[in-house]
Amino acid sequence: MSDAAQMVPGRAEVVAPGVRRLLAPNPSPMTGPGTNTYLLGQTDIAVVDPGPDDPAHLSAILAAINSQTVSHILITHAHRDHSALAPALAQATGAPICAFGHPEAGRSATMQTLAANGLAGGGEGVHTELTPDLVLKDGQHIQGADWSATTLHTPGHFAGHLAFVVEANGEVALTGDTILGWTSTLISPPDGDVGAFMTSCERLRSLGAKQFLPGHGPKIDEPAERLDWLMGHRRNREAQIVAMLTNGPATVAELTTQIYADVTDYLLPMAERNVLAHLIDLHERNRVNAAPKLSATAIFALR
Repeated sequence: MSDAAQMVPGRAEVVAPGVRRLLAPNPSPMTGPGTNTYLLGQTDIAVVDPGPDDPAHLSAILAAINSQTVSHILITHAHRDHSALAPALAQATGAPICAFGHPEAGRSATMQTLAANGLAGGGEGVHTELTPDLVLKDGQHIQGADWSATTLHTPGHFAGHLAFVVEANGEVALTGDTILGWTSTLISPPDGDVGAFMTSCERLRSLGAKQFLPGHGPKIDEPAERLDWLMGHRRNREAQIVAMLTNGPATVAELTTQIYADVTDYLLPMAERNVLAHLIDLHERNRVNAAPKLSATAIFALR
């Protein structure tokens, strides 16, 4: 049976030594089969990404934990489908919520400026109220009685995104939404950043991990191959945008309708966010101009 076939909401499945996966019942075009919650350890458990604020999923997590202690609630990033259940789980277990920081932590100076000038997210559902009890830093070692992990700051999908490298064998990384196995990664400014995403992919490649456990979809048993595809996808998308700008200046909306001609209306706003993310990155690298200034409504032209 394939790993995807084993993904049933509410049922804990062993996916790596010392790691269980529990699928949340929130399937959608944006989340695939749903959000993956991971349990590290057996006796002193860390819950990674408790998921959406759903009483049934909370009950499933508590049932999987049984009578064991929860020592940490680890958050990859502050999107509601990953972190909204954290306060209720913390109340039920007494465990601290651990994350990179407040939801705006980690943004580049450019993204901070864009946000200050009114650029908001594209409806991805930021958990703005998330307040961690413990702020995690890049490279921080965390452990329980029978598990240990190291944090890796992996911005791109989200500025304060963390991956967790499980240290039992050094070959498994929980990648959140930075690396997905079923689709390309959404990058939506001001939280999403294409340049940061490419850097994070290179950092994840340097791990030499044998398996990625993503925030959505089945486990990834060929990490290097998946990284190559995701990075190639971004390079190809950039090349499309640059090629279209050779025909003259254009807006984000104009470029999106040409590049994503076959995308359903439901997903078109997300496509626009991806195009904007690439244009911001091209602007940062001095390859395009934005008039009258860098924004979601600017007119972009090649330098």
